[in-house]
Amino acid sequence: MEQSKRGRVGGIISLASFAEEHCEAITYDLLTRTNYSLDDVGGELSWFALDSFIRNLDSGSALARDLGKSTGWENTLQTNILLADIYDLLQVINANLRGGKRKRIKPYPRPNRKGNDKKIGKGALPLNELEKWFEEKRNGKRN
Repeated sequence: MEQSKRGRVGGIISLASFAEEHCEAITYDLLTRTNYSLDDVGGELSWFALDSFIRNLDSGSALARDLGKSTGWENTLQTNILLADIYDLLQVINANLRGGKRKRIKPYPRPNRKGNDKKIGKGALPLNELEKWFEEKRNGKRN
């Protein structure tokens, strides 16, 4: 096994150069996934371990984003939002297929939309009252 480690082209010098070039992304991945940092390389974290770590990072890593190899499908929030939208659309389709009186479909709850379902007021404001309200606001700003 020692022979296979030494047989790699580039070795520590190319790894150090690569780590220096992508220092911020590698540091982030190390800290969030292992609690090590680049400062630990050569001490608690061997160069071979760093090389293995970098070679086996997934496409959701900061290094993959830095290298432009991230597809965007790794983000679970985006996937969850897409699934909730599909759920809502299927609810509308099912309601339309059943026919009858149209009713408002309750959307799938989303954590980023808390409180958006609250209604303000009792209904539509008649046009003459709306114009009066706008006029009062305009006159109030001029004075």
